[in-house]
Amino acid sequence: MEKETEISVGVILRKSPSKSAWLKWVWQPVGLIPGSKTEEWKLLREDSGVFEYHAGSKILLLHRAEVEAYKVSLSMTPASAFVVMERDELETEDCEYKVHTVTASAYEAQDYCDSDEYLVEPVPMPPSLQAWIENFVENHFDEKPFVKRKRDKVNINRSEDGKGDFRIAKTADVYSSPSTLKSRKDH
Repeated sequence: MEKETEISVGVILRKSPSKSAWLKWVWQPVGLIPGSKTEEWKLLREDSGVFEYHAGSKILLLHRAEVEAYKVSLSMTPASAFVVMERDELETEDCEYKVHTVTASAYEAQDYCDSDEYLVEPVPMPPSLQAWIENFVENHFDEKPFVKRKRDKVNINRSEDGKGDFRIAKTADVYSSPSTLKSRKDH
């Protein structure tokens, strides 16, 4: 078994008019195309001012160390992969965002959400992509049973000879308030 595998995935972005006064367009990933290798943007369809673009392809990498995160993504309803987008510096009317990466790891997507530089959206996995990820998870997931930690064996019946602080002259001074100790030392 290989410890990692990859597949090229195309991303479909929808650009629709915004209802907000501050935003002209709303960009949202709406689909994934497993096996797509097209790199450039391509208009797929236009309907009533709503545009759908093939925004290029990215490599979706699966690594066996991330299997638990893939299980979280597969357990979502519907099972989802995550498209991470960032603003395009060469912003044009047709491509305000560019696809940064595509991941099946819910934990990696959460890491990108911690930054305000990226727009992270879940996208339902096509059945073929879901089956491919489920197969990888099945081959690499090793569930470790929960083992309760055992407490240290401490003898609670032992007696203390002293309190352990060499600065305390008498055992009775341990229970005295500091103000009375200070007044006794001054005399």
